[in-house]
Amino acid sequence: MKSVVIGSGFGGIASALRLKAKGHKVTIIEKHSDLGGRARVFEKNGFTYDGGPTVITAPYLINELFELFNKDPKDYIELAPLKIWYQFIFEDGSKFNYSGNEIEMKNQIEKINKEDVLGYEQLVNFTKKIFDKGFLELADIPFDKPFVMIQQLPALLKLKSYKSVYSLVSSYIKDEKLRRMLSMHPLLVGGNPFTTTSIYGLILYLEKKWGIHYSMGGTGNIIRGFEKLMNEVGIQIINGHEVIKINTNKNKITGIKLDNETIIEANNVICNADPPAVYEKMLDERANNSLLFKWKKKRMEYSMGLFVYYFGTKKKYENIEHHTIKFGNKYKEHLDDIFDKKKLNDDISYYLHRPSATDASMAPEGQDCFYVLVPVPNNQSNIDWSIEGEKIKNLVIKKMENDLMPKLRENIVEDFYLTPDYFEKDLNTKYGSGFSIQPKFSQSAYFRFHNKSEVYDGLFFVGAGTHPGAGVPGVLSSAKVLDKIL
Repeated sequence: MKSVVIGSGFGGIASALRLKAKGHKVTIIEKHSDLGGRARVFEKNGFTYDGGPTVITAPYLINELFELFNKDPKDYIELAPLKIWYQFIFEDGSKFNYSGNEIEMKNQIEKINKEDVLGYEQLVNFTKKIFDKGFLELADIPFDKPFVMIQQLPALLKLKSYKSVYSLVSSYIKDEKLRRMLSMHPLLVGGNPFTTTSIYGLILYLEKKWGIHYSMGGTGNIIRGFEKLMNEVGIQIINGHEVIKINTNKNKITGIKLDNETIIEANNVICNADPPAVYEKMLDERANNSLLFKWKKKRMEYSMGLFVYYFGTKKKYENIEHHTIKFGNKYKEHLDDIFDKKKLNDDISYYLHRPSATDASMAPEGQDCFYVLVPVPNNQSNIDWSIEGEKIKNLVIKKMENDLMPKLRENIVEDFYLTPDYFEKDLNTKYGSGFSIQPKFSQSAYFRFHNKSEVYDGLFFVGAGTHPGAGVPGVLSSAKVLDKIL
């Protein structure tokens, strides 16, 4: 059996390894010169910047890919647990150290609002029920037939999946600061906490189950570990070439065509690429006469875009934790602007990553390495990022100087930024969305793009746009779905 994997993000690499372990002849193709997709690495003047995911949860999903080949993950990667998972900073300057230490968590909650300690305990207990069903039971189940979804509906309704994450949290928690903090998890996978189905409340418990880890050397080191493993087990890697067409005979996949005119025949093509881009750019849409699928594709709503500012400083900011989340003054109004009105807003929230807090190798000696991620509208907004990019960068620097890092501007020695244009042009995501389609209930499980194509025989999908969704555990689990259907 010959299988071609398009794209070398976590989902693509995991799929290539799982298929190889089943005896397939596997070729993985990456348009960039380096592997990783969203998780690629940028190295500039002694600073190492992870391009994408930085929060590693459910590390067993990474380890088991090495164990498929009887390899010890520790020979390839080093995952270090973090003591403080996130430091939240609110507009009034107050801070909250979010961790797996439940005594410290409750002590901090009690200082904000005593009544919410009990509510927090009840919320954690409820998210465990969601986690047990939504993650442990359903994350690697194929949802390619309607009856599979119908079977699950009673349990999903019992778990209040019709509620949003924010609404679920608010039913247990009274204080607005705590509501924001405990409902922010959908933003990690491209969703609006006010519209994302409460099923994604499972992320809160998933973090508690296995903790939050950092890959020493950066997330890119996991990709390098996987690359070494793929070379050892005989997976063919083609990088620096883009797949421009998926070849078909009627509705059966026959292989792919590269930008250098090379044709590779295959029984199966697995796409770790944004499904709408695959259907619209790589396939002959005339062969697709499914009106239902065309309607489904047209009705999809896409995640927000991301503005990501990477910078290195000549001084160390020892007061900054590894992961910091700074909330703006407004929350719902700001998210409405991003997701619905598709307009920029000065009252930003942001996530600041300081890998050099844990791993000094990410920056030159005595210096510090950062990236700051700001949710912004996707490119349905028609924002001209060649103009707005520099404005957002200056706004972010000003905010960080005021909030956290005095005299930041004069200490920056290296910087660059990525906008939704990068996601659209370099990563081929529709509208430059950061996480493909939004994780709403109407776009979950069966209602997402299917792991086994609804239209073409021999075409499969893994990654953010398919079941179970975005985030490292999600895309790694999508490869486990593939394992069950192929």
